[in-house]
Amino acid sequence: MKKETKHETPLRRVRIIGIFAHVDAGKTTTSEAILYQTGRIHRTGSIDDGTTQLDFLQQERERGITIMAAATACHWKGTRINIIDTPGHIDFTAEVVRSIRVIDGAVMIVCGVSGVEPQTEAVWRHADKEKLARLLFVNKLDRTGADFHRTLADIRERLTPNATPIQLPIGREGDFRGVVDLLEERAWLWDEEGEGHEAPIPAEMAEEVAKAREVLLDTISETDNDLLERRLEGEPISTAEYKAALRRASLEGLLVPVLCGAARNQIGVTPLLDAILDYLPAPVDMPPVLGHHPDDEDEILERPDSFDAPFCATAFKIVTDPHVGHLTWVRVFSGVARVGEPIYNPRTGQSERVGRIYRMHADRREQVDEMAASDVVALVGMKSAATGDTLCDPDAPIVLEKFNFPEPVIAVALRPASNKEREKLHNAVARLCDEDPTLIQRTDPETGELTLAGMGELHLEVTIDRLRTEFGLRPLVSPPQVSYRETVRKPATVTTTYKKQSGGHGHFAEVILRIEPNDEEGITFVNEAPPADLPRDFIRPTELGVRRALEQGVIAGFSVTDVKVTLLGGRYHEVDSASMDFEIAGAMAAREAVRKAAPALLEPLMRLDVNVSEEHLGAVVGDINRRRGQVQAIRVRGNYRNIDAEVPLSEVRGYATDLRSMTQGRGTFTLEFRRYVLVPEPIAAEVIKERRAAGKVPIR
Repeated sequence: MKKETKHETPLRRVRIIGIFAHVDAGKTTTSEAILYQTGRIHRTGSIDDGTTQLDFLQQERERGITIMAAATACHWKGTRINIIDTPGHIDFTAEVVRSIRVIDGAVMIVCGVSGVEPQTEAVWRHADKEKLARLLFVNKLDRTGADFHRTLADIRERLTPNATPIQLPIGREGDFRGVVDLLEERAWLWDEEGEGHEAPIPAEMAEEVAKAREVLLDTISETDNDLLERRLEGEPISTAEYKAALRRASLEGLLVPVLCGAARNQIGVTPLLDAILDYLPAPVDMPPVLGHHPDDEDEILERPDSFDAPFCATAFKIVTDPHVGHLTWVRVFSGVARVGEPIYNPRTGQSERVGRIYRMHADRREQVDEMAASDVVALVGMKSAATGDTLCDPDAPIVLEKFNFPEPVIAVALRPASNKEREKLHNAVARLCDEDPTLIQRTDPETGELTLAGMGELHLEVTIDRLRTEFGLRPLVSPPQVSYRETVRKPATVTTTYKKQSGGHGHFAEVILRIEPNDEEGITFVNEAPPADLPRDFIRPTELGVRRALEQGVIAGFSVTDVKVTLLGGRYHEVDSASMDFEIAGAMAAREAVRKAAPALLEPLMRLDVNVSEEHLGAVVGDINRRRGQVQAIRVRGNYRNIDAEVPLSEVRGYATDLRSMTQGRGTFTLEFRRYVLVPEPIAAEVIKERRAAGKVPIR
């Protein structure tokens, strides 16, 4: 693959950022304001009117929320900023998880009225895992109830104590009109048309600004020993030196700069753009991306963000575009590749040629001839690529770390409107599942029923709406069903024999299994069978049988999880034993072992975050208690009360309607999966009874 050392934008003049926030914090409005200020668009769209650039799906414009991550690029002061705008609703976490893996820095937007909300916390945890440099932008400070200092305290309590304000707001709520830059010691004011201009610091803020600046300079100095020593000795230190030290501290995660504004009115957007350049990393500031050789996981390889290194990219999103077909979105970490050149996929072992390369601006495409380190582009021609796949130079193969997505917690059954649409429905659902790794389809092998599991009711509702609008299908949909799990509460050991005579060769397999509770999620299979008892050829079929039986469920038809299965031994017959016999015996043994190991049902426990007025607080808390919920905390947010609770998912289906009636339509809430917990015995018995009556429990 050819390499080149020159490219249209030097890597130091590139930023690859994600914009993240809780739903309704103003994330898409901020993205639109950034595109407007950089000249990428000539007027900002309106979420209310459905005219935003980055929310281009019909469902996004109808609902006024972001559903699918969108990519675009703009230029500011000679630097190219690649932007990924992500959903704020917890149901669309997959878009956030995969976006975080391919960016170098993040802008986290927090509403100045609502403060830190659940999705902000969830994204922050993901960003911590990836050690991302971040900026915080406190938005909507022009709204009634907005309070910068209260929001800053909330950020420090719930996100990071390292949040460091580098600006102060000028005015409050409806009088909010500008910001003070603490490092530069200057003010910026915006008029009603959104035009900003430099101005003197208001006299009434002089003392507050002086104190805040001293705190900021002390905080920056504490991250740099040389700077701290000079400051203590009273040596003069320039603003440029402080900014350089703040950049280093930001890249290392020691400090998180906090800015403020009101993106709807363009207030604070240009200083935010400056801060993206000043305090978020360029690709060359990032450590080389690490992976391993496809044939040897112990052989660690690295790819620096350089045009000269071998080509390496991650496929982070698969989309079916109505105009160009199968699109694979990639982040290029190293090297250069051109249209027509082969790219290797280590997972499939195949090379495919790049048909076309597009720079994306939401749903609009700009065709280019090549892609290089730091590019975020969409490819045509990568038919076999799936989300999380590594794409690389065939002569220098590498596998990067895989993506880990949360498990779906709620499901619906889908039936075609007519038999003619059955195959079309299955194909359409398969395509949507390819695009979204948190959508899981399953076809019941006995009934043929198609089920679709997702992260929440909104997630499934949007997906079914897409089946109607994009594929012309109107399937019959069951009410949402909770995705329970099965587990065991004590160890059990069984010896199971499968024996059958059929005229010619017979069938014989015997396995000895132990099953026990396990702290690790899923099914852990361990082989401890003496080789003299069971040849290696029969170990893998036994494991396949065990996994198949446990995934189908034993007591209620839900997959078994959090168990360790150990194959202790067994017997075989020289003539009558075959691989299939041990697969059958493994499945039989697994089911028998679960039934003897005190089986139990697990249910998804959700974090319920509710915002209500004080007058409705008592009614909502009482209702949560009636739903088997537990209130963890109640916080004051301006005129509202924020309730942080844990509630079983089965108890909050249709909660939106109930909350509206309790709060006269003014309460809001979010649900986020927390963990699986044991279902109380009486409720578990009822669920199992219903599943058996519906024929959902596998035949013994």
